[in-house]
Amino acid sequence: MSRFRLLKCSTVLALAAAIFMLSDLAMSCPFCAAPSLTLSEQVAQADAVVLAKWTGGRPANLSDAGTTELEVIEVVHQAEGGKLAPGSPISLIRYRTAKPGDQFMLFGTKVDSAIEWGSPLEVSKVAYEYMRNSPKPTVAAGERLKYFLKYLESEDKMIGDDAFGEFANAAYADVAKLSDEFPREKLRKWLTSKDVSPGRLGLYGMMLGLCGNDEDVKLMQSRILEPTDDFRLGIDGIMGGYLLLTGEKGLDLIEKEKLINMSAPFSETYAAIQAIRFMWQYGDGKISIERLRQATRLLLDRPELADLVIADLSRMKDWSVQDKLMVIYDDETSFPSVKRAIVRYMLSSTKDLGEAKTETADSNAGASEPSSEKTTVAELPAHVIKGQKCLEELEKKDPKTVNEAKRFFLLK
Repeated sequence: MSRFRLLKCSTVLALAAAIFMLSDLAMSCPFCAAPSLTLSEQVAQADAVVLAKWTGGRPANLSDAGTTELEVIEVVHQAEGGKLAPGSPISLIRYRTAKPGDQFMLFGTKVDSAIEWGSPLEVSKVAYEYMRNSPKPTVAAGERLKYFLKYLESEDKMIGDDAFGEFANAAYADVAKLSDEFPREKLRKWLTSKDVSPGRLGLYGMMLGLCGNDEDVKLMQSRILEPTDDFRLGIDGIMGGYLLLTGEKGLDLIEKEKLINMSAPFSETYAAIQAIRFMWQYGDGKISIERLRQATRLLLDRPELADLVIADLSRMKDWSVQDKLMVIYDDETSFPSVKRAIVRYMLSSTKDLGEAKTETADSNAGASEPSSEKTTVAELPAHVIKGQKCLEELEKKDPKTVNEAKRFFLLK
């Protein structure tokens, strides 16, 4: 692989890592796309929501955007004192093509004394009832998810997309608590269906890992081992679910096929990294932290992955590779991003005081008269002392890179 391609891959994966961390901060599904605003959230945030039917309009032309005329069928909610009612006319200063009687949901924001309406959202009768009966965002997460669980992969695309969005936005802990309610047979079917959006497979793989059995292990393993040269959306979640069911035995297979195997597609290796991250954060001891560290360390010699792997080892507080990283830093082929990652790793190591040993001594030790005052002196862990020495060495030989890395060092 050329240096240019490695740089490009490193940049893409850095962005992916940022997205991963942002999704983690948002407490959303570890294997889903960035959270989106669901229908129930849009309803809760709007000052007015109505179901309306299309009655006419004037198409746009060169001089104006046209108009759209609608009539309110039902008021979902409106601000106190609002005057909307069934039969109320609504005129939009833009044209939306439709047929008389076509139904739309309108979300409005109060601006001064008027309502400013957003773009009409076409809805079926079934979708409207689904939205109308959806539990509000203030309802406990478990109760909300029970409702939306019934609508995953609904035949109505709007409903299916929205129900998936509710799970994608939910915290992992809330999803996991609902595992006894999961439709296991449906999940198995969805994981092998070509009709299911690939973007949903990560969630479904994770869900099957939470409720599955040995039969599901075989299914998920067959998906993981499918020969491929393509980028597979959701395979990271399937790997994560597989590890939930199989623990260290499953990690042995992932390690052999996706980490050690140099012929594995780059995207498959990165998916395996995502699954390991998931187990570190959410695995609840199913795989020991040291075993996860061991698997992650295997990728330190992969230039296109090294900066991300170093950051992961830092989050896992694996300080066993300080010497190895100093060797990598001095390698003339090391990318600047890798060197900055090493500096941040060393900085993190100096901040991890852990359970520092302490010893008590006289504050007046050595004086002619004994003192009753005592001071407590902390004995720094070996990795802290080592990290400090490594930083001093790096600052002497490469102050520019060290300063650049410190600028964006967020750990306090």
